Parts: sequence; structure tokens; C-alpha cells
Amino acid sequence: MKTLSARDISSSLVTGFTTGIIGWRILLFLGHPLPFNLPPGLLVPLVPVLWLAGVKLGYILGAVFRPFVQFGRFAAIGFANAAVDFGVLYAFIAATGDASGGAYTAFKAVSFSVATVHSYLWNKYWAFDAAGSRGGQREIAAFLSVAVTSLLVNVGAASAVVALRPETFAVASWAGIGAVVGSAAALIFSFTGFRLFVFKRR
Repeated sequence: MKTLSARDISSSLVTGFTTGIIGWRILLFLGHPLPFNLPPGLLVPLVPVLWLAGVKLGYILGAVFRPFVQFGRFAAIGFANAAVDFGVLYAFIAATGDASGGAYTAFKAVSFSVATVHSYLWNKYWAFDAAGSRGGQREIAAFLSVAVTSLLVNVGAASAVVALRPETFAVASWAGIGAVVGSAAALIFSFTGFRLFVFKRR
């Protein structure tokens, strides 16, 4: 069974720490503890360990179905992208105090765009190991096509969830639920598109 490479370990740790730190700061902003009333700061050391375990699981499952190796990395990157997305979104909400309507949609579009750049770099150079690709304009065009589709799915789903929220829920908390739904919906489009059309091996 293939073992984790040095790049897998370092990339898992970097994306894990990024996710843990952003998650910690968002939970502090919302005033929410972790389950069992654990302090949010535990995310900082815990998430990198989970990311390493997830990538290792991808290698184990990849012995049966090879794409799982890529998916293990993609999943770690995907959660890190979501953290970047949420982090930028909540930075806007914290700065403006506005978490609904047109402002929310604009904030979500910007946050997802920042996460998309993050996604491209990590997926190209780690998940799909396409650093040596010479896709040029074709690769960029394919990536942007997938990214725009994912953006529309992400923002549309997130905005719909926020617009339909129960009145008994706080808007700021429900904004995070909308972001989770949007990210989950976009994940299906992005992995399929990246694997089949952007970073496919030639």
C-alpha cells in the first residue's frame, strides 16, 4: 500500500491548520462552542490530524478504486475552500453587521470567488498533480467554466436557504447553514468538472 508522501503530509497540515484557525474564529464570532461544550480552539490542533487521516483513507480506498486517492486530497481541499469561503463571508458580516438580502448575496459571491482561486491552486498542484500540465488557455477556460457553474450553484443554493429561513433563527447563524448547503451542492459539480475537463491526464 502506498504511503503518504512528504507533499501529502505538508499539504494536509497546511490546509488543516487553515481550516482549523478559520473555524475557530467563526465559532468565536458566533459565540458557539463545539459539541459537548468543548472550546472552539480545539479545532486548530484537531483538524490537521483529521485531514491527514482523510488523505490516508483515500489511499486505502484507492487500492480498490484509484480515484479515491484524488478524492481524499480533494475532500481536504474542499473543506479548506469552505473555510476560506466562510471566513471571507463572516469577515464581511462582522464588518458590516448585514447578513441578509442583496448584501448577503454580494458577500457570498465574493467569498466564493476567493475560495475558487484557493481551490484552483491546491487542486492543480496537489489533488490532481497537474503542475506539469500545459493546458494554457484551454485549462483556464475549462476551469473558469466549472468555477462559474459551481459559483451559480453555490450562491443560488445558499441564498435560497437564507431567504427561506425560519423566522425563529438568527440571520447570522442561518447564513452559515446557507453557506454549508451551497458548498455541498457545488462540490458535486466541481469534483466532476475538475477531474473530467480541467485536470484530466493527457
